[in-house]
Amino acid sequence: MLPSGSKLDPSLYSDPFARDHLPPEGLWPRFNQAPSACGYPKRINAAAELLDKAVASGLGARPCIRTNDALWSYDKLLEWTNRIARVVKDMGLVPGHRVLLRAPNTPMLAACWLAVLKAGGIAVATMPLMRARELSHIIAKAKINFALCDARLAVELDALPERPRTVFFNTDRFDGLEAHAARQSDDFTPAEASHDDVALIAFTSGTTGLAKGTLHFHRDVLTICDSWRQVLHPTIEDVFAGSAPFAFTFGLGALLLFPLRFGASSVLIEQTTPEIMLRAVAMHRVTTMFTVPTLYRAMAPLAPQYDFSSLKTCVSSGEHLPVSVFNSWHLATGKKLINSVGSTEMLHAFLAMPPDAARGGPAGRPMPGYEAMVVDDSMQPVPPDTVGRLAVRGPTGCRYLDDVERQQTYVRQGWNLTGDAFRCDRDGLFWYHARTDDMIVSAGYNISGAEVEDVLLEHPAVRECAVVGVTDSARGQIVKAFVVLAEPSAASEAMTKALQDWVKATIAAYKYPRAIEYLDGLPKTVSGKLQRNELRGRS
Repeated sequence: MLPSGSKLDPSLYSDPFARDHLPPEGLWPRFNQAPSACGYPKRINAAAELLDKAVASGLGARPCIRTNDALWSYDKLLEWTNRIARVVKDMGLVPGHRVLLRAPNTPMLAACWLAVLKAGGIAVATMPLMRARELSHIIAKAKINFALCDARLAVELDALPERPRTVFFNTDRFDGLEAHAARQSDDFTPAEASHDDVALIAFTSGTTGLAKGTLHFHRDVLTICDSWRQVLHPTIEDVFAGSAPFAFTFGLGALLLFPLRFGASSVLIEQTTPEIMLRAVAMHRVTTMFTVPTLYRAMAPLAPQYDFSSLKTCVSSGEHLPVSVFNSWHLATGKKLINSVGSTEMLHAFLAMPPDAARGGPAGRPMPGYEAMVVDDSMQPVPPDTVGRLAVRGPTGCRYLDDVERQQTYVRQGWNLTGDAFRCDRDGLFWYHARTDDMIVSAGYNISGAEVEDVLLEHPAVRECAVVGVTDSARGQIVKAFVVLAEPSAASEAMTKALQDWVKATIAAYKYPRAIEYLDGLPKTVSGKLQRNELRGRS
């Protein structure tokens, strides 16, 4: 039963857990576009909309998912999706149940994700590197009913005191998912879902404590595809590739949802290194790549050794894109990176550079269907070129799972506050400065850690770096840089002075790092994001 005055259409799920644990509607962001304006029906199953319709339109024999040793057509993906949907129904799934998914990016994971939605379940994908303690939190928070897990990742689930009923795949055991699916029919009628029913629960990467669950509807899954369509202008001949796992919604969109929506294909890579990614581009004639700046930076010096002539579009997201990375990739390949900014709370990107205007520096303009502004602490818009808090809204938005306190922080006056400090120039381009809590205030000066990082990364001795503010009795805070050198043995007082002088000579002298610490590597989450809190804790 919906509360009086609810804007939601009635749920078609038997299990009301997801609907019951949405935040109060009064705390939701304002959504810019009604589903009817997108042409989506009020009863829709996103998996069927993406896959069944593609096959019905005549794409069945076309390539859909590629790996180094396999090629799945749309027909084959539909067959496996339907068989697995029957398996989870036999396990006892009823519409609204939550299913934990645990695997690297593989065709079977893609089939499992789609099968859960087709059966009326809610997909809860997890990072392959998560340990039992992290999985336990997610299982408890989302009240997981079942799990589908790659047998190679069984150890952490097995380590749980209690685990949900689990079927393992990537195994030839008689009780494995492949064996169960082989005994099923390859025909399945999709479960009906409301456009306002939850399709997936995506957990944040945990850079600020315990992972937070975010709830996204069936219509949201289609919305992000159709927004990116207007940026990418894809064709059925396009081949997508990237590094992010499906549990990171950046990867889910880029490597599964977008290719299906566009009738294209994708390359799924289980473990990504610069060499593996570049080999995949050459082998599969990749046209569209989505990955993080760290990987673009590592690939740039290797790129001339590979055939990347098929590449048309290179999208960067997941973390701040330094100008030096944009320039090094452009110099090495002739391709310009399309910067984009998104969040798990928004499901995917809400800012991106137009491809025909791509350049180093700005993060971009609002994606189609979205709007953004820079505000002060009172939610008032600030003048152009003034740093403030980024506020966005559009057809997707933040709905935390059973977390009213966090919802009240992220959503204010109908806007999503992403936790980023930005400025918007007079041309309407948005420029990233820092996470809101990463802005360094030193002796009255506001200093963007990201700006200092950009400069340090331009020094040939620096491989990676991160800049944070640390407490100082005289100045309030000082700038501290954590640096990974290309040649670790070069760490010395002379190197520290050289890097400090480099920054002073490049940007305002007050921004230089008064402290530098050398590390063998920077701490990162499993999704590749820098863990600045851990660095602050070292200071």
